[in-house]
Amino acid sequence: MTARAAPARRRRAVVDPARRWSNYLRRYRPGLVEFVLERLATQYGRPAWDPRLDPISELVLTILTQNTADVNAERAFVALRERYRSPETTPIVGHRRGGSTPDDPERPPEGWGGEGLPPGRPPDWAAVEDAPIDELIAVIRPGGLAYQKGPRIQAALRTIREGRGAYDLSFLTDMGAVDARDWLTTIPGIGRKTASIVLLFCFGMPLMPIDTHVERVSKRVGLLPPRAPLELAHDLYLAVFADDDMYEGHVNLITHGRRICHARNPRHEICPLVERCRFVNPKAP
Repeated sequence: MTARAAPARRRRAVVDPARRWSNYLRRYRPGLVEFVLERLATQYGRPAWDPRLDPISELVLTILTQNTADVNAERAFVALRERYRSPETTPIVGHRRGGSTPDDPERPPEGWGGEGLPPGRPPDWAAVEDAPIDELIAVIRPGGLAYQKGPRIQAALRTIREGRGAYDLSFLTDMGAVDARDWLTTIPGIGRKTASIVLLFCFGMPLMPIDTHVERVSKRVGLLPPRAPLELAHDLYLAVFADDDMYEGHVNLITHGRRICHARNPRHEICPLVERCRFVNPKAP
């Protein structure tokens, strides 16, 4: 008697977590993404992308912002400029926006929580990399956590120079957003948030840097699952927002977190998202 063959096991389709979450929002909370984008734009306007700093400066400045206020990172970066000066032939770079007319006062760059750096030349990166570590730590001490950030900055500069032959990240323009992010996160001490900041603000790549403000607003409203870890959250947003909405969405989410959706005592009475916010109403549509 011939034995019957075992039935073939049916393979379960592998669903990308970002696509699964996007499908969930469309099915169970239809129109939420459009609602959030429109209400925030009504409140804060529609920011248009404009590069802030050169990519190496943006990378180092972002390292300096880790676990500290942006104003402290500004002080540390200005100190780097002063201590490790570039040649006078190096172009001066602006960071603040506006200021061209009396009706357009100079203001911080979009998505930035400090005052904005004064115009200046970027530091001499070779001098920063080669500086005695105790000296570098003393220079950036105003930014806080200097003992961690000093070695991290030097390691990042060294990795870029050894891998590319120069302190230059312009080659990232030829890569897709996720591939560019993956390249940057091979640098010691550089995570997805820092990489996404550099790529969004310097190259306009459609990535969502998730800082504490973006995470708080997104989870309260329901753009992200309440318990989504940060590593996953960065990928979920790749399917939640369209590419063209990523910059505006990031800037307005972070602005909303700073001005209204505070960690403590959020201002529900003036929040434009309150009617669909599950922090206010767990059953909000």
